[in-house]
Amino acid sequence: MKISKKIFGILSNGKKVKLYTLSAGDLKLSLTNFGAAWTSLIAPSRQGIADDILLGYSGLDGYLNNEPYIGVTVGRFANRIKGASFNLFGSTYPLEANDGENSLHSGPRGFDKLLWDSEAYEENEGVFVRFELKSPDGDCGFPGNLKAVISYGLTKSNEVVCDYHAKTDKSCPVNITNHAYFNLKGEGKGSILLHDALLHCSSYVEVDKTGIPTGRLVPVYGTDFDFKTKRKICQADSFLKPFKGYDHCFAVDGEIGKLRPCAEVYESNSGRSLKVFTTQPGVQFYTGNHLVKTIGKQGSVYVKHSGFCLETQHFPDTPNRQGFPSCLVSPGKDYNEKAVFAFAVN
Repeated sequence: MKISKKIFGILSNGKKVKLYTLSAGDLKLSLTNFGAAWTSLIAPSRQGIADDILLGYSGLDGYLNNEPYIGVTVGRFANRIKGASFNLFGSTYPLEANDGENSLHSGPRGFDKLLWDSEAYEENEGVFVRFELKSPDGDCGFPGNLKAVISYGLTKSNEVVCDYHAKTDKSCPVNITNHAYFNLKGEGKGSILLHDALLHCSSYVEVDKTGIPTGRLVPVYGTDFDFKTKRKICQADSFLKPFKGYDHCFAVDGEIGKLRPCAEVYESNSGRSLKVFTTQPGVQFYTGNHLVKTIGKQGSVYVKHSGFCLETQHFPDTPNRQGFPSCLVSPGKDYNEKAVFAFAVN
């Protein structure tokens, strides 16, 4: 196992941005403390070829102008909140709208746009980076002074381990996740629509045309959302025409709060596979529908369906939906969630 660190760039205020590279098992993971972002993940193929399987940018400038949220940690509240506001204990909290009339990933200056404190360390069978951020009362419109502590690490058994923790001095909704885009063929190597996918999800969160939940959880069986058995992400145009792909939250089967299987993805040419586990209620399955000629690493150009995301999280618009699993964090009730991304070659 190995940890290396270098300067990734310098912000306009003179602060230095760090880039960490963690090596363990067969993988090499790089992360930066700007946006607590995953910048690359080098993984071998069946043929013994090492590819970077994460979409990303070659330098800091890309992450400073990162409209697709590539690789970053999003919060305080990931995903959409209807009408860019929510009501809590009789008080209304207006947020910044950045997705039509709605708030997406907490508005234009969420956790993904901030410089986190960071340190690397080795523990047990892995190497990790610990990121810490203090979000003041009123930040992005949310109540309470919140402290977020996140660790991302790489184990000898080829797992990326994600631990999310937060505490606050006032009750507030919290929903933190990472927005990594994967392509198991390798970044810049075409579409992900012919990857094989399986979701351990018997229902999905129905949404309107703006991505806001209707309040219904709909069974997936016999629909375009049925990934209970492994199949190609999309083989026909029929689903792509109305939706342009997937950007939907699926309800993960099993007991919320316990680490359990969430998703599996396999790419036959490389032999690379990914299995995801989560403690959270849902996973946002996104197929990069809004990527439009995004300039990525080493001249790669990311277009629609160049990568997929599996964002473990609470359901969208949970602060406005009493029937959804609670995302409320309060003094004495901290936020503690975990996700594991396990890689293999078959």
